[in-house]
Amino acid sequence: MASLNPNTAVLGVKNAKHLLRRATFVYTKTLIDQYSKLTPNQALDLLLVDNPLTLNLPYDPLPTAAPDGYWTESTNLPTLFPNQYGKGTIVAGWWWYNAINSPTLKFKLSHFLSTRFTVIKNTDVFGSATEFYDYIRLLLFYSLGNYKKLAKKMTLNNSMLSFLNNTSNVKSSPNENYAREFLELFTIGKGAQIGPGNYTNYTESDIVQTARILTGFKRKHERSLIDSETGIPKGFNQFSDHNTSSKTFSGAFNNKIITAASDAASMDTELDNYIEMVFDQPATAKNICRKIYTYFVKSIISTEAENDIINPLAQDLYNNDYEIIPIIRKLLESQHFYDLDDSNATDETIGGIIKSPLQQLSEICTYLKATIPDPSSNPLNFYNVFWWNFINNNFFMRSNMILFEPENVAGHAAYYQAPNFDKTWISSSTLIARYRLGESLVDGVNRISGNSNIIVKIYISEVIKNGGIVSNPSDPFVLTSELCNALFAQQADTDRINYFMNSFLLQGLTNYYWTEAWNSFISTNNSSVVESRLKLLITKIVRAPESQMF
Repeated sequence: MASLNPNTAVLGVKNAKHLLRRATFVYTKTLIDQYSKLTPNQALDLLLVDNPLTLNLPYDPLPTAAPDGYWTESTNLPTLFPNQYGKGTIVAGWWWYNAINSPTLKFKLSHFLSTRFTVIKNTDVFGSATEFYDYIRLLLFYSLGNYKKLAKKMTLNNSMLSFLNNTSNVKSSPNENYAREFLELFTIGKGAQIGPGNYTNYTESDIVQTARILTGFKRKHERSLIDSETGIPKGFNQFSDHNTSSKTFSGAFNNKIITAASDAASMDTELDNYIEMVFDQPATAKNICRKIYTYFVKSIISTEAENDIINPLAQDLYNNDYEIIPIIRKLLESQHFYDLDDSNATDETIGGIIKSPLQQLSEICTYLKATIPDPSSNPLNFYNVFWWNFINNNFFMRSNMILFEPENVAGHAAYYQAPNFDKTWISSSTLIARYRLGESLVDGVNRISGNSNIIVKIYISEVIKNGGIVSNPSDPFVLTSELCNALFAQQADTDRINYFMNSFLLQGLTNYYWTEAWNSFISTNNSSVVESRLKLLITKIVRAPESQMF
């Protein structure tokens, strides 16, 4: 029986690693040691602290002669700034830098929410980079808050209004794009099709009625209308474009009739009534909880997990009026999350998800202490050389996960497409990028394509010497086993450790050879021998099958 009963034991190293990987984008030896001494309840207390951003604003260092700088704060129209796609990528880099410097649930949850309320940052086509920045801020604002409130605020978000065309949804020419995705992707989900145009949880007629409710909500290009709760710019209500008839919904919504607005202000009331109707359906809470489960636990939901995990979580979510944190907390403290509710070793949560490219990048950079330029003091190297040229245009593009730019409105296939889900991260077209990421970072050179300088580098001998990630670096077995066990999801057995040690660190030589080489490095600071062997070892460990899971 899958159990939501809390795990009350001290986490220990294995469970601390698991929690940190699933709950944050920060994975360090210091945090593992700290969390290993805590119970899940104590750990969640820390993970739910809402710290200020490390990096307050995105910054465009181009053009170099007169940078656009903090363009998101400008009173000029966002679209007047050139290179909107580049600026959208800067926003993604700004978010990532904050994510790897904030060991909290806020960033993991904001990314989860982006897989549900999808906006594609290709702002050359949809909206502006500044509006995309407002969208990211909205996700961050509600990441520790209320899913239902986010659903309403997202409806009025300028980036979403542009992306799913609701800004062109007017009574004389209804546009159903946002209405359809609001029901199918963002909230209740289709359910099984039981007849023509009937998807169990709603009908095609309900989409038509939803689109009529959403008429007249339009994009505010100037960003001059500020939401009083979030402080974030929003769209506006154009009553002359709004459908003023009552809207009657199907039996899926108990034939609910929503009275039409009588002016621009009451359009918000009509929208509120509609959202309350959708979120009053138990199917909405269940759909959201399934998405949370597949993101944080594993992609396959067994019948047991549906009955013992999803259903009670959904009831809690419904009872708490869609506050996110109570159910996230219950899930991440549960025996089920830590594989403590059964003895089936073939159905483990720990190591049960293939890492996304985002997860892979974040873990390597944080655990192995990559030297990353400060975006505030060195924005050109961070945003342009590293993030734009290497991460966005090479690693993410070739690993099929450009951050906040999925293939379609449903998001990246790994987050929605059964039966493969996260298995889609691994393919013949993505393997080179995944395998060569570690090599690129330890060399400081783009080994995926072109061999250009990527600015960011892992100085591995210095990290091993001074970073505290290995207890006794002069012992080749201790060194190899501790690196394997840190970078793999599960404990490596002795044969596997010996394989990496003998093949890549010792390369046929004796343990004593390594001990002497390491001690020589410590006494002379000449890393010529140890650096090349450590590079090879790390490269092979991070490209191993065990490193692809978390």
